[in-house]
Amino acid sequence: MVQLSQPLANRAQRGFTLLEVLLAFVIFALSFAVVLEILGGSMRSSIRAKEYTEAALLGQSLMDLVGSEIPVESGSLAGEAPGGYRWELVITPFEPQFEEDRTLELAEISGTVLYFVDLDIAWGDDRRLQQVQFSTVRGTLEGRL
Repeated sequence: MVQLSQPLANRAQRGFTLLEVLLAFVIFALSFAVVLEILGGSMRSSIRAKEYTEAALLGQSLMDLVGSEIPVESGSLAGEAPGGYRWELVITPFEPQFEEDRTLELAEISGTVLYFVDLDIAWGDDRRLQQVQFSTVRGTLEGRL
C-alpha cells in the first residue's frame, strides 16, 4: 500500500507545468493591458473635460464683458488667453430667424437695438484642434451704443 500512495504524493508535489505558468502570465498580461487602456481613456476624458470647462469659463467671462467693457455695436474682436485658447467675438445686427418672429417689432417699441453676439474659442494644434461656439443676443437703448 505504501507503493500506491507514493506516486500520488509525488504528483501533488510537482507544482505547475510550464504551460500553466505561461497561460497564467498571458491572462495577467491581457488583463493588465485592458486596465491600462481604461485608465488611459479616463485620463484623456478628464483632460478633455478640463479644457472644455476652461473654454466655457473664458466664454462666460468674455460674454459678460459685452455691454460693459466691450461696446454693443457691430464689429469683431480677437485675442488669446492663457492656456493656448484663441478667441474671436463677432457682433452683428439682429435679424429674425423666421417670419413669425416679432422680436424686432417689440425692440423698436421699447427703443432697443438688438445684436447677435457670436464667440468662437479654439485651442490645440492643427492635429488636435478643439473648438467651441457661444451665441447670444444683446440689446442696447437706441442712441446709446
